This record gives sequence, structure tokens and C-alpha cells, in this order.
Amino acid sequence: MSVAEYVLTLSCPDRVGIVAAVSSSLANYGYSINDSQQYADHDTGQFFMRVRFETEDSISLQGMKERLAAPLDGFDMNWNVHDVAEPLRVVIMVSKQGHVLNHVLFQQREGLLPIEVVAVVSNHETWRNEVEWHGIEFHHVPVTPETKLESERYVLDLMQRSGAETLILARYMQILSNDMCQAIEGRAINIHHSLLPSFKGARPYEQAHDRGVKVIGATAHFVTAELDEGPIIEQDLRRVDHRFSATQLAALGQDLEARALASAVKAHAENRVFLNGIKTVVFD
Repeated sequence: MSVAEYVLTLSCPDRVGIVAAVSSSLANYGYSINDSQQYADHDTGQFFMRVRFETEDSISLQGMKERLAAPLDGFDMNWNVHDVAEPLRVVIMVSKQGHVLNHVLFQQREGLLPIEVVAVVSNHETWRNEVEWHGIEFHHVPVTPETKLESERYVLDLMQRSGAETLILARYMQILSNDMCQAIEGRAINIHHSLLPSFKGARPYEQAHDRGVKVIGATAHFVTAELDEGPIIEQDLRRVDHRFSATQLAALGQDLEARALASAVKAHAENRVFLNGIKTVVFD
């Protein structure tokens, strides 16, 4: 008989008995726990838990959720169950810089990211051939001040039609409206160089070089209406010194951006990321 694996995720106000309730509920159905992590945040009073378990039962994902509802609903939980075998369906948005996009597409193609890229949207035609070579739909959606809201509605409709759960901004150089940010809250991941906010605007690595920075890096975070200030999921960095030219800083920075975003997407796709107010809890 085949074995199916699921991940149970939950967050709720911290109280005694949560772990016991979860583990006993799974044990009552004969489910075997393969991995369990939990964390109680004393600052926010919230409790977070991720449990990976398996079963030989032939049961649908919806049936599994219905089966676990009764024992879990009594704790005022925000909980969900995920089928490990189902990849996260995503839409990617990109502009002219393709280093992050190409890294994500390669990792998906090699089976290193548990995602399915259902479409790529861009305000430029630059990456059409590359995307279509991967067998992925490419949507050219130009953006002007007059068409901005229309273009955002197009993306939201595309996500709904394709069943995409998450939006990835792979160096998409347009600022999303507040309405768009609210519509995708907790479901959109962005990447930026962590030189912000010290070096805003164009040519940040040239500015960093002029100031003689000693560390450069990248930050992947959830998208919010506050530009580049969403809850942080992943950060990567590298020490540098006076010998690095602006061109070398930019090349290294692009590599860090690609790695940080891919790591954040992997954690999100594996249901290891929990929103905790203005920050996150990320399990190993």
C-alpha cells in the first residue's frame, strides 16, 4: 500500500495542551509523525507548529482536513493541511533583470524547488524566449500610469484562473498598489538588495562602492504596502572590502539576490514560514 505524506501547520494563542492535542489526534488515526517543530513566542503570545506525518489511508486532502477539524478547532487555531506531493503553483513577475528569474526556473527544472511555475508576467518582452523554452506561459503586460490598475487586475485574474497560490517578484521593478498588496498579503514574495534603505534609487552598488561598504547582501520578504519593509523570510550576505569594484559588487549582489529568493520560496513552498505580526517564524 502506498504511503501519503502531509504537513499540518498551525498558529494560535499560546496555551497548555496544544502539542498533546495535535499528537494524540494524529495517533488516534494511526498516523506516523516524521517531523515536528514548534515555537512559543513570549513577545507576541503566539504558538506555531509544523508537523509532517504519513498515512497508508486512502483519503483525499479535503477528507484529511475534515477528519482533523474537530480536535483542532477547539484551540482557536489558524491551521491547514498540505499534501507534500503537490507542488506550490506560482506566478513570477520580472522586468529586464533576469538573474533571479533564471535561477528560480533552473531550480524548478532540476527539482530543487517544490514549485510549479504556471506563468511568467513581465512589463518587457526581454525574457519571453527563455521562459517559453522552459515550456511556461509568458504574458507581456506593459505598465503605464494609466494602465497600472488594469495590469494588476490581469495578474490577479491570471492567478485565480491558473490556481496559483503565490506570486514571486523576481526583480519586478514596478511598485504595486496598496490594493494589490492587500489582495496578495502573505502570498507574495519579493527580493531586494539589503543595502536599502541606505542606498536608494538607481545604481545602488555604485553608491555602495563609493561609500566603501564592508558587507553586501539581499533580503527576501513578504510583499506589503510599505515598500521593502514586509516581514523578512530570508537574508544572505557576503563580506567585501576595498578591492571590490562596483561591477564586482553588483555581480556578487545579483548572486545573493537569486540565492536568497530561492531559499525563501523553498521555505514558503514547504510550509515552513509563519507570519508573526511584522516578522516571521521560519522552521528548519
